[in-house]
Amino acid sequence: MSPRARGSAVSARQLLLCVAAAAIAYFAVQGGEYSTLALVRQRISARNARRAIDSLQRDVDSLARLKHAVLTDPAVQERIAREEFGMIKQKEILYRFAPAESGRRPTKP
Repeated sequence: MSPRARGSAVSARQLLLCVAAAAIAYFAVQGGEYSTLALVRQRISARNARRAIDSLQRDVDSLARLKHAVLTDPAVQERIAREEFGMIKQKEILYRFAPAESGRRPTKP
């Protein structure tokens, strides 16, 4: 075998080893059940889920405080009774204003 043929055989062998090493490295990083990109997406998804859970937990806490106030605080109970149900205290007068009917003119007696 000539030295030139031997050199090209060695370089082809080295090239093949480099390609194989690159393929192994790529599979080690990207292969398997989850790729690196899939793991990054999973971390982002988990972070977003934690934020949503924190937000919902604040809503639950706020509603629990409101429930406790409605059940135990007389001032809150009175405000709700007045606003929602139109209830009044003794010796108070409640005025209700009805919207004007459109398209009708008052008739003269």
